[in-house]
Amino acid sequence: MTTEHPPEGAAPAAASGRTPSRRYMARRDAIIASAVREMNRHGVRGMTLGDVAARLDLVPTGVIYYFRNKEDLAAAAFERSIGRIREMADAARGHVTERERVQIFIDQFIGLQQRIELGEAEPLTVFNDVRALNSASVNEAYVGMFRTVRALLDRRENRTRADLNGRTHLLISALTFVSAWIYTWRVEDYPRISQRIASILLDGIPRGGNVPGARVLDLQPGGEEIDEGSAEHFLRAATQLINDEGYHGASVDRISSKLNVTKGAFYHYNATKDDLVVACFQRTFDVLWRAIDAAEAAGGEGLEVMHSLLSAVVQLQVGPAPLLRTSALSTVPEEIRADLMFRLRQISIRLGSMLCDGIADGSIRALDTAITAQILTAGINASSELSWWQPGDNPESGANLFTEAMIRGIIHP
Repeated sequence: MTTEHPPEGAAPAAASGRTPSRRYMARRDAIIASAVREMNRHGVRGMTLGDVAARLDLVPTGVIYYFRNKEDLAAAAFERSIGRIREMADAARGHVTERERVQIFIDQFIGLQQRIELGEAEPLTVFNDVRALNSASVNEAYVGMFRTVRALLDRRENRTRADLNGRTHLLISALTFVSAWIYTWRVEDYPRISQRIASILLDGIPRGGNVPGARVLDLQPGGEEIDEGSAEHFLRAATQLINDEGYHGASVDRISSKLNVTKGAFYHYNATKDDLVVACFQRTFDVLWRAIDAAEAAGGEGLEVMHSLLSAVVQLQVGPAPLLRTSALSTVPEEIRADLMFRLRQISIRLGSMLCDGIADGSIRALDTAITAQILTAGINASSELSWWQPGDNPESGANLFTEAMIRGIIHP
């Protein structure tokens, strides 16, 4: 590792308001790109200035010359990616119809993913734990981007603000989740994937216009009692922290503090933090399998089964005990990630199989079941954040609107 110094005069120029030199900006951009890669591997709290510097053969002080601390660097990385998404949405806004605007936006997003895979563009920052940064400037930038994407949808009399926000949240979440699975496809197939993603998000999954109502499913295991001293209580607290702060943000101290218990009480139920993380994922997988089994046991055609499943899980997500977002897998240690990824793939395969059942009985239209399963998974993940976009006293109503968008598509009347 070198001890290269930053370009002479660069920082004073930036600090005094003078235009920074090209060399300064090039090095700053390289540091942000390095930070994006580290954040995508380890999350906001797991990123270190040392690791960011090492990618560029710098010492940590070389990074501090451009960014005062890790938080400033993380904010710059998030804002860079937010700005790139907003630019794509702005470019799509000039088209006439709602369908055209959303289609163009999706095409641009997947086109960017293709360039990233080919090494022609820098990766986007994963937004899994963006709230862990607690940055006002990042939050403001994200809301601005959200509004720009929302403007791609028509404002109709029968679309409430909660409905529009839910549709927008689904669109953004489905696209930003793409990086978790698209790498398994040939890069030459990305345009094909873009068309299929657009078809699913725009027009939903029903074959016809009628969508049967969702059946009420009981997802709680029999006889379960939740109290402040139970292992389930730890699982719920850890799940909420991991969803908000990422793997590294959910420390033993923070989990214990959230529950107002001692670290000794924590270790009474959990040998290590990783054991608790695995247990959180296992709880999530168990609930999803219960939902799948209950939906299928309730009977009906494939579309009704899928509607019942999604409705039950999304309602659970807006309640006091949401599931762990599977996108959190990106920052867990590699030694436990592989097994958890395998279990998640089993669920994704089963969702695809359920879609095949609906295609066979004619209730679900012919579509790419593998891609649809990933979009539905992204929707389930995203539903745990609905309260941020649909504030109010009726989360169940917002959950119903969100589920309808998952089933019928984001431009349905």
